[in-house]
Amino acid sequence: MVDRLAAGPLTAEPAAGPLAPGPLAAAWAAAATVPDPELPAVTIADLGILRDVALRPDGTAEVTITPTYSGCPAMLVITLDIERAMAAAGFPNAVVLTVLAPAWTTDWLTPAAHRKLAEAGIAPPRRGPPTCPQCGSTVTGTISEFGATACKALHRCLSCREPFEAFKCH
Repeated sequence: MVDRLAAGPLTAEPAAGPLAPGPLAAAWAAAATVPDPELPAVTIADLGILRDVALRPDGTAEVTITPTYSGCPAMLVITLDIERAMAAAGFPNAVVLTVLAPAWTTDWLTPAAHRKLAEAGIAPPRRGPPTCPQCGSTVTGTISEFGATACKALHRCLSCREPFEAFKCH
């Protein structure tokens, strides 16, 4: 039998809720601390990339992740960072599985992710025009659909005139 903790939609916590101390909780906590290499202000748990943590009967940790899109170039780094975090937490032979279904969506970002992105100067995803992280205005314009990463676009606030990146809705 495999002990398992899966994330529910819109939460960085396992669907089972707060965890009692133990190896499964420690494994989840270790995986949840891994930052996204392209957006280091947020963790893979904040983004909803971390989908499941399980312990096999032999004690091997199994971590399941879903990329933000199937060609995400950060997945190798995320996998290596998870393996390092798991080893540091006492799970040296952790296995990282990547699943593509269900497809990741920005709806999986936690409220903490929205807050952390805004604090980092990146407009969190939302339907409609992005909110300027500098002044809070929604009177914005698109400069380019392509930002520093495939997940972001470049915008300009028409109120304060500052450029900013906005996380794209998926």
